[in-house]
Amino acid sequence: MKKQKTEKTEESEEESPKQEDSKTEKISEDDFSDNQEKKRKEIEAVINIYTSFNNTLVHVTDMSGKTITKVTGGMVTKHDRLKANPTIAMFISKKITENMKEAGITSLYIRIRAKTGNPAPGPGANAIIKSLSREGFRILNILDVTKVARGGPKKKGGRRGRRV
Repeated sequence: MKKQKTEKTEESEEESPKQEDSKTEKISEDDFSDNQEKKRKEIEAVINIYTSFNNTLVHVTDMSGKTITKVTGGMVTKHDRLKANPTIAMFISKKITENMKEAGITSLYIRIRAKTGNPAPGPGANAIIKSLSREGFRILNILDVTKVARGGPKKKGGRRGRRV
């Protein structure tokens, strides 16, 4: 009987290290998945696009409002008449993309603003969004934050309106 007891204890000793090894393997797998999650961590930013029919301004900030980059149509082209052009807007988005990739930004909230009282934004807004999505950024939200006139001072032009 004593021999049987010793055999059982030897078997239990052999089994226990195997169980510990499987536990350590599970821990290492969990650590690996945690490292992947750290690499995949999304850094979010807010892109404020102001488009009028004369110019396009793009201001990129982090979630706290700290400026990452700011690019306008005048920084890309020397011709005043082209600053609101969709082609120039694509060049603006290329410059912004370079700076955002350096900062590690992957997800974007977009705010589009037109001139107060205008029904639609200028021609550059859609081109910027399209080129950003092609570059691989994840667009989480698009908002129109155009201000709406509510009375205020008298419009320019006199009693009969502005004549062209």
